[in-house]
Amino acid sequence: MPKFSVVISVYNKGDFIKNTLQSVLAQSVEDYEIIIVNDASSDHSEKTIQTVVSDKITYHAFSENKGAAATRNKGIALASGTYIALLDGDDIWDIEYLEEINTLIEKFPDHQVFATAITIEEHDGKRPSQYTFSNPENAAHLSLNYFESSYKNTLLTSSSTVIKKTIFDHIGTYDTSIKSGQDTDLWIRVGIHYPIAFSTRSCASYTYAPISLYKSIRSVKHRPNFVAYETIEKENKALKKFLDLNRFSLVIRAKHWNEPKEAQFFIDRIDPKSLSKKQLKLLNAPAFIIKLLFGIKRILEKLGIRLGVY
Repeated sequence: MPKFSVVISVYNKGDFIKNTLQSVLAQSVEDYEIIIVNDASSDHSEKTIQTVVSDKITYHAFSENKGAAATRNKGIALASGTYIALLDGDDIWDIEYLEEINTLIEKFPDHQVFATAITIEEHDGKRPSQYTFSNPENAAHLSLNYFESSYKNTLLTSSSTVIKKTIFDHIGTYDTSIKSGQDTDLWIRVGIHYPIAFSTRSCASYTYAPISLYKSIRSVKHRPNFVAYETIEKENKALKKFLDLNRFSLVIRAKHWNEPKEAQFFIDRIDPKSLSKKQLKLLNAPAFIIKLLFGIKRILEKLGIRLGVY
């Protein structure tokens, strides 16, 4: 039984998946298996995967597209390792990524969830940048509350997180009813029950592209609505603020996509104290202002300037 099961979800990543696999096969730690699940890609992903030969690789392909949640759940089900190391099919690990995770496991033996910082690589080769987090502590290895540390950017990502497989029996796996934002829903369930052992060293690289599944889904009806957490957030202040920041993001998107009913649904559930003055102004701004700002945001992204949601 390997220590790590590297679960790689693939959907039309033919231009990236070879580099992703090579970054795993180059790891300084060798106690791992690779589970690749191809979500019925229509490009050359399968042919590219087949050019990478290793007895560490188990390959599974869906005959029809089932979505990211089902793809990752299949990978988790096929995994035999003690720890599930998540990785998207277009992202890259540093050669010492799993070694750094091992360091976290040794330093925090009572923890179940481990992650490192991640670098954002622009799709067109522009200068990379690192995610910033809301925890003020200055140390290499930390035990963190997920919600308190994710007010700026999520502490966990689908390419920099390792989870002990047994906790899925406790919190469940990815929610297949959510088309976009399944990660956020899973991270919430993780954060409610488990602290995060975190390395501030960036050992993974996320490929940021302007066109993605997340951006192609243009309705907040396909995103998490957080109703399942309305009772527990009353007692968990950090969770409440985290959810309100995500609700704020969904309000902005709902206004942009002409979904006033959905926007009001989230507005009614936001505590104004969770938001900054700037955010409150945007929350109450008319839809045409939001659309104008999104237009400006797209222009800035073309110039290599990306604005955060919060």
